[in-house]
Amino acid sequence: MIIYTIVYLLLFVIFALVAYAILQIKMFGMKIKDFWSFIEANQMLDKLYKFARQYENMSPQEQIIYLSEAEKIFKAFDNVPDALWEEEYDKYKMVLSKYKDIKMIRWAEENK
Repeated sequence: MIIYTIVYLLLFVIFALVAYAILQIKMFGMKIKDFWSFIEANQMLDKLYKFARQYENMSPQEQIIYLSEAEKIFKAFDNVPDALWEEEYDKYKMVLSKYKDIKMIRWAEENK
């Protein structure tokens, strides 16, 4: 009987914490979907940051993949307040810089 009480108490605490987290996200003026997209984009930002640092010259296929993933990240980061991703600003800036470089290279190649 005590075990059931402990299990129910733990389940209640878990649901209360989830509800509190959702409430905090809503109070911050965001949608849950936007927040989840931001979390996923933050993980992808780390990958693109490492990729941008390692590879100076990408193949055209790698460039297309990089551009599409970067655009997803930019969109997700635009949907959340800046205060959430202040710590990731340097990574974001480097990914954006590489994105702009690739766009310029591709534009120059198309206009030759």
